[in-house]
Amino acid sequence: MWRLMHFVAIAALIGSAGYAYSIKYETMWYAEQVIIARTAIVKEHDTISQLRAEWANLSRPDRVQELAEKYLDLKPLALNQIGRLRDIPEIAPKVDVIANTIDTLATGSIVTPSAKPKPTPVKPLAHPKPGVTTPTSHKP
Repeated sequence: MWRLMHFVAIAALIGSAGYAYSIKYETMWYAEQVIIARTAIVKEHDTISQLRAEWANLSRPDRVQELAEKYLDLKPLALNQIGRLRDIPEIAPKVDVIANTIDTLATGSIVTPSAKPKPTPVKPLAHPKPGVTTPTSHKP
């Protein structure tokens, strides 16, 4: 009986040592993955900094002005080209051509956008069951 208990204890000791080593190496692997990710992040930050520096160089006002003069046929801005917001005309109201055509065919009158048609009241339905109420008007 003692031999069996010694054998079980030794097996448990070997098993726990193996488990401890597996946790150790798994932790080391995760630590390496963190270092790899941090290195990649630093590399991406460097790339972003480099791209921002290139963009700052490419969007310099003197460079843009030089390219505009070279490739675009621009004329100087005249004072009559500057306007105010109140000088812009209002948008014309939209006209529903199909609805106008239907109204013309049905009633013979043309509906204009400024004259809005009056809503027609909805009549309640008569229910055969007593005590059932119906709404008296339609609310959109």
